Amino acid sequence: MSSSAEERLICRLLDENARTLSLTLRFLPRVLRDPLGLAYLLARAGDTIADEGSIPLTRRVSMIRELDFSLVSGRFAAWKPCFSPEEISPRDAGLFTALPLLLSRLERHPDRAELLSLWRSILKGQAFDLERFPSSRALSRWELETYCGDVAGSVGSAWVRLIITHVPDVLISRHEMLIPWAVSYGKGLQLLNILRDRSADLVKGRIYAKEDDIPELMILAREWLAEGEKFLECLRPGRTLFASALPWDLAVQTLTKISAGSAEDRVKLDRSEVYFTVLSNLASLWLPRRSNPAS
Repeated sequence: MSSSAEERLICRLLDENARTLSLTLRFLPRVLRDPLGLAYLLARAGDTIADEGSIPLTRRVSMIRELDFSLVSGRFAAWKPCFSPEEISPRDAGLFTALPLLLSRLERHPDRAELLSLWRSILKGQAFDLERFPSSRALSRWELETYCGDVAGSVGSAWVRLIITHVPDVLISRHEMLIPWAVSYGKGLQLLNILRDRSADLVKGRIYAKEDDIPELMILAREWLAEGEKFLECLRPGRTLFASALPWDLAVQTLTKISAGSAEDRVKLDRSEVYFTVLSNLASLWLPRRSNPAS
């Protein structure tokens, strides 16, 4: 398959599997858009296995472990998961059909080491999730923070390193706290998902936090997102800031709704709120390119 055909396929997969992210990625410089799009689809493959309730738990754990081993050994092509038609949706089947191409692209990607490290961290969190639940016992605070760090804080640190590698001029300054702030940003987004989905997770036997701890975790989510805002303040106006700030704006709005809602309701921003947020953030793109070529 030609490079252009590969890119069209990846764009289609992103449109099918991550509509909001797909929209955000389009605003990024290509040197960032390519590795992040690939990283998302690879992580989504592992996430699909972890969440697919029609597949026996022991088999899901085994598949995740086999994937991690194939990444460590460098034998990407050795991981070939097989599913029966009733075990996986047509959309997810399309993702796994494209998996050999995605793994091949990873193998020859210039950011291979960074993407591998990121994917292995996410897989670690997914394996923990599968082996820890279902359970009637909630996660300890240490378990919760470690889990958020593995599956989402890792994205923040990889994001900073990719910026430093490819578009360093986007950074106003290389503050020593840049990566820790980005890690907190990712953890805050993940904790927000946990708070939002806790009723649905409870049905699946996944208790990430005791209900009595929810007010304290709301505060923690705000603190992590506040550190994420400090990371955003280190980026110059332009496409990279736009793409990085959009999840923050949506998260803050969602957290406000969660605080005002009930545990039984899955809070979700409606489409008009998302579109308004996107349009509001377009102001960060209004900087002459000659003044900020990196962005």
